[in-house]
Amino acid sequence: MAQNDNPLEQFRQVLTGAARAIAREPEMELGFTTDAPSAAGRAAKVPMPGRNLPEKEVAEARGYADSAALKLRHHNAPLHARGAPADEIARAVFDAAEMARVEALGSRAMAGVKANLARATEMRVRTDPITRARSRAEVPLSTALGLLIRERLTGEAPPEGARKGLDLVSEWIEEKAGADLDALGLALDDQAAFAQLATRVLQDLELVEGDAEQAPEPEGEEDGEGERVEQGDSQEGDGEAEFDQQELGEGDDGQGDGDSEGMLPVRPNRPLSDLSPQFDYKVFTDRFDETIEATELCDEEELGRLRAYLDQQLVHLQGAVTKLANRLQRRLMAQQNRSWDFDQEEGLLDAARLARVIVNPAHSLSYKVERDTEFRDTVVSLLIDNSGSMRGRPISIAAISADILARTLERCGVKVEILGFTTRAWKGGQSRETWLAAGRPPAPGRLNDLRHIVYKAADEPWRRARKNLGLMMREGLLKENIDGEALLWAHNRLIGRSEERKILMVISDGAPVDDSTLSVNSGTYLERHLRQVIHWIEARSPVELIAIGIGHDVTRYYQRAVTIMDAEQLGGTMIGQLASLFDKD
Repeated sequence: MAQNDNPLEQFRQVLTGAARAIAREPEMELGFTTDAPSAAGRAAKVPMPGRNLPEKEVAEARGYADSAALKLRHHNAPLHARGAPADEIARAVFDAAEMARVEALGSRAMAGVKANLARATEMRVRTDPITRARSRAEVPLSTALGLLIRERLTGEAPPEGARKGLDLVSEWIEEKAGADLDALGLALDDQAAFAQLATRVLQDLELVEGDAEQAPEPEGEEDGEGERVEQGDSQEGDGEAEFDQQELGEGDDGQGDGDSEGMLPVRPNRPLSDLSPQFDYKVFTDRFDETIEATELCDEEELGRLRAYLDQQLVHLQGAVTKLANRLQRRLMAQQNRSWDFDQEEGLLDAARLARVIVNPAHSLSYKVERDTEFRDTVVSLLIDNSGSMRGRPISIAAISADILARTLERCGVKVEILGFTTRAWKGGQSRETWLAAGRPPAPGRLNDLRHIVYKAADEPWRRARKNLGLMMREGLLKENIDGEALLWAHNRLIGRSEERKILMVISDGAPVDDSTLSVNSGTYLERHLRQVIHWIEARSPVELIAIGIGHDVTRYYQRAVTIMDAEQLGGTMIGQLASLFDKD
């Protein structure tokens, strides 16, 4: 069948044209997905309608496309990031308020866009925990505030499915923050002023402390309704307009300060008296967790197809990253070059100087001694966030960059392992079912089934593991992220290695988010544990820890970190950061 005869492809082309017009971005691209909708930079994935294009499903796809286009046009990511709070619940509410502003600008200007966005909102709410909430503590505050702000800015009532959940918190929200919520409509066209008012709402709800400050205007950039800054998406959620599933927690007075120490892993020659206290963190059950090889999740034939797809997606990037990798290789090889001290009294016989002894027997034999190299035996572990928000170009670039880096370092005698972390299910999986069957005991701790994936073991040759990285392209693999336990897992694998130098590089695009865990613990539960783990590794472990954040400020967690706003920069940044470590050594 010709491509033009495919109704889905025709619809995609029309949808792309409309999105480009709304965004005023001729290079915006849209694709369909059967998984969670997502967006990164100028690319967006929207829900795939049925082949016969049912009216409701078409409207939902249009709604997600319109949302992505409006954000591309009206949202200034650096300005938003500067005003965003550090606390994860507060940040989720702040993001939801900004998304409501962006969509309201489109709804007010275009009636068709308003109808499409309403359908998309209904679709989001259908899978949101607010529809299942039975107490105030189970209501995601970001979803509730987003819907209330949307109602004030556009006059659109919240979807019926969210009504019961909203009723649990709306009176409390109105009592504390009603006046400031009313004021948001006055700053709809000014992102900086709107952010300041949103921060006042956070203060009203006691999610942040202190007085609201005006976010500084970035030089040479416009906000609000002006021309959009060309940059990647800075929102931390798993979709363009999907709000982070942070919950209104109980019994927590704020985020962890990262000063608590955790349990020191046992390693050779370490006295038991040097073990520190356990982390303030627990797991309801680890019975359903798995650490699994990539080959166990996918047969070899499919891995081959996925790997081919990965190569095809990034054919242009591959050349640029390979050039950078070759530079790193030359630098590493230069550090490992053998050098000699000549004319020594003892050592290895210097065959190059034998001729002069033959010509003149009065000359004594000459010896040479090899100098010690300062390049230490090294192993590098690349830990890649496999959460849903990495879907699309970020995970593709992470996979191919890790692949090229592993190949390069292997040539230099540096062993590399490539690991990924996600969960086996959305919304808790079997762990949550077990908890429900046990009568919902309070404060259960982590409440989802972990999935830790080994794409390439340190001792495995690159050529054998090459196909495995294609698994990251598989639909449905990327779910939620519990970073603290993943970091400990990767760290402990390194501790068991015999190499003298151990380097752990973490690649992530957001803070820990697991809807099931955060709905029944404090809202900062996972982030606090991550901070404790990072603090301990940086202060007490021989493992050198470095992090790269994609559109997400990881410098507030890690001492040695860099944040990039565009996934396209990832390959060069990974190579540059490793090069700086080796240069320092």
